[in-house]
Amino acid sequence: MTTPTKTHYNEELIPGGVPVKMWTQGVPVEDEAKRQLANAARLPIVFKHIAAMPDVHLGIGATVGSVIPTLKAIIPAAVGVDIGCGMMACKTTLTAEDLPDNLGPLRTAIERAVPHGRAPGARDPGAWNKVPGAVDTAWSQLEPDFAELCRDYPKLAKTNNRNHLGTLGTGNHFIEVCLDEQGFVWFMLHSGSRGVGNAIGTMFIELAKQDAIRNNVNLPDRDLAYFEEGAMYFGDYVRAVGWAQKFARLNREVMMRRVIEAAKTVIHKTFQSHIEAVNCHHNYVQQERHFGEDVYVTRKGAVSAKRGELGIIPGSMGARSYIVRGKGNPESFESCSHGAGRAMSRGEAKRRFTLADHRAATEGVECRKDKDVIDEIPMAYKDIDAVMEAQRDLVEVVHTLKQVVCVKG
Repeated sequence: MTTPTKTHYNEELIPGGVPVKMWTQGVPVEDEAKRQLANAARLPIVFKHIAAMPDVHLGIGATVGSVIPTLKAIIPAAVGVDIGCGMMACKTTLTAEDLPDNLGPLRTAIERAVPHGRAPGARDPGAWNKVPGAVDTAWSQLEPDFAELCRDYPKLAKTNNRNHLGTLGTGNHFIEVCLDEQGFVWFMLHSGSRGVGNAIGTMFIELAKQDAIRNNVNLPDRDLAYFEEGAMYFGDYVRAVGWAQKFARLNREVMMRRVIEAAKTVIHKTFQSHIEAVNCHHNYVQQERHFGEDVYVTRKGAVSAKRGELGIIPGSMGARSYIVRGKGNPESFESCSHGAGRAMSRGEAKRRFTLADHRAATEGVECRKDKDVIDEIPMAYKDIDAVMEAQRDLVEVVHTLKQVVCVKG
């Protein structure tokens, strides 16, 4: 049953569970995603209701684009394996007129500065990161707590941890040069906790599943296995996920510094950066207070949008992106979407679209135009304008950005 409300969400009443409030008016939502939301809503640990953002789509266990508040428990698969994945954006004093007519050298400089995808530096990030500087400074903040984690979970020491610090990754991770509505230049990037975060997430998801089997917990989906406070691995998971979120934030800061340094080798004009800077997670969990209760809020593909708080909602390649200010809507647990959200799988995008389609869709953007990025074609994502309209009671737009350079892994 769907009951329209006076605000911009619809409320789905879930038999045997809490309601699901969906900010999806005017945005398509696949049936599989609705089924996942209903499964999560039936868990006994979920508090009040689940909030579905307009970019909601099918994930593993829990949907991407959902906000799940839980009482004295956390669902590792709802946080996911790209722990702390998020965005960073910096406004500069540069304007469009300061950019070179040929943006190819700027893209090349950024690609050389930040290991990404299958680039040489990404294949051997350890060698690249032996260069002293920002990586050393960031790792010094991470190493002591990581050493403690490795003592308890030795296999984490064998992961790409320090070696991945300052690297972009593949898939939907990107670095962009954008122009805002006044023509100012912004640098923006999207990445998370890389290999070590994946290892932490994968390990604890499996431990949660084993816990559920051992305790005969009846779950609508095995990937919704959870740790309750006091359980064997609960404290360790909180400690590990907090560390991975810190890694992700510092990873973005290191890359942003590299991007700005690279830009200065191509743009021969003195400029300032970080005039306005935002660094926000969109795959994470933290303890917050909502509706009079202290709860764990898991934002899987969602951004904190407390009143006055700045966030980033990127569109797809060739589309607009937005710097937003939160309105602190309590019904969404003070959250908003993390992007446009996929409208189809990567495989479907590759089957449906051609290289000519991709080139046409990204006309005017200096970016890769090869077959390996067709799965990131703008048409594989939801309409960002519809997404923004659906959440107009969650955020207000501060800046509208249009990318002119995009680096993909």
